[in-house]
Amino acid sequence: MENMLNEDIRKQVREMFAEIDQPVEVLFFGTEDEASCQYCKETGQLLEEVTSLSDKLSLKQYDLEKDGAVASQYKVDAAPTFVLAGRDGDSVTDYAVRFKGIPAGHEFSTLVNALVIVSKRDSGLSDKTRQFLGELKKPVKLEVFATPT
Repeated sequence: MENMLNEDIRKQVREMFAEIDQPVEVLFFGTEDEASCQYCKETGQLLEEVTSLSDKLSLKQYDLEKDGAVASQYKVDAAPTFVLAGRDGDSVTDYAVRFKGIPAGHEFSTLVNALVIVSKRDSGLSDKTRQFLGELKKPVKLEVFATPT
């Protein structure tokens, strides 16, 4: 199977991953049924290649249907979806960072940056923003979409 990332891209990503502080686990949810998941195979391969570029990154692959309990635990309801979580020994912390679909093209840099951010265990939000969020009385669901269009 041919690599999705050429050596120049791999070198650039390794340089960015030098900033990774603490371990990150990527939990990939796909399906073996290519008819119901057009990009599962490619997304899994891309994540394998990306996580191989740092010893602080690991990848666990799950089948959305066969591993339904794990998918439910991480609130994953579609494939391909993957979760970026903090790893501390045997403990995994879910920071609610999800990617749906294959992070190709412009979305690839978003993936690389998100891995570095999750490794730092800090959102980078200002104290004022943290205070505002701490005062919220109801849960808020925030979704961010990255697309060139």
